[in-house]
Amino acid sequence: MSDLLETTDARGVTTLTLNRPGRRNALDDMLVVHLTEALRRLEAAPDVRIVVLMGAGESFCSGGDIEWMKRLANGAPEHNEADALALAELMKTLDQLSKPTIAVAHGAVYGGGVGLVACCDVGIASDGASFCLSEVRLGLIPAVVGPYMTRSIGIRQARRYFLTAEVISAKRAAEIGLIHDFAQEVELPKLLDRIIKAMLLGAPCAQADAKALMRLCEGRSIDEQLARETAQRLAARRVSSEGREGLSAFLEKRAPWWCAGPGGANVS
Repeated sequence: MSDLLETTDARGVTTLTLNRPGRRNALDDMLVVHLTEALRRLEAAPDVRIVVLMGAGESFCSGGDIEWMKRLANGAPEHNEADALALAELMKTLDQLSKPTIAVAHGAVYGGGVGLVACCDVGIASDGASFCLSEVRLGLIPAVVGPYMTRSIGIRQARRYFLTAEVISAKRAAEIGLIHDFAQEVELPKLLDRIIKAMLLGAPCAQADAKALMRLCEGRSIDEQLARETAQRLAARRVSSEGREGLSAFLEKRAPWWCAGPGGANVS
């Protein structure tokens, strides 16, 4: 049985499902590699518009596989560091994917699973989901996921939850910015579909450039240099094929080409 399932629908929405339900989808060396490889392949796939990340069974992802980490701790130092670097590469790959990403969380979401949610552009959850950075209770730290969590929830909230390892409800996760929205589990597919439909109204390359724009602006002062760089990007978008099409479609009161699905069906 594969530890990672993949499906792509007619709209170009690819769903990656963590598939280790017996281990609550805990991340081990092979799942980390398989997920990283899948993300890199989807990055290069022209027919893929959106990537959705889910978990099979009772939980989205319970973090790192404890048995695997214990074996690493007792093994060669170079293997231990290589494994940590592989996890860091996974988080970076997901975070920097040029295509829109959505995490759909349910059940227990711990450690690295929380990091996966933080690395996605949009995070949603069932109302019964619970989040926890439990590392300090195991004598560890949320090192690899730390930068993404701190960016998502802010340093003040991180100082609390990194140190207390308190369980965070879906409601609280939305309040602090870890997820964007939550719903009853039976309503979660409707919430996901609403977000997907909204994303499909955007131009693919414009969305990729918008994600690059956020990375450009993150942590920088709003000064003359940044103003110049953002102005250049706006000018480039105006003369791009998508920019020309989008402006023309708006004036002509029609849908732009990227809103047409298979057979010309409008995705909106």
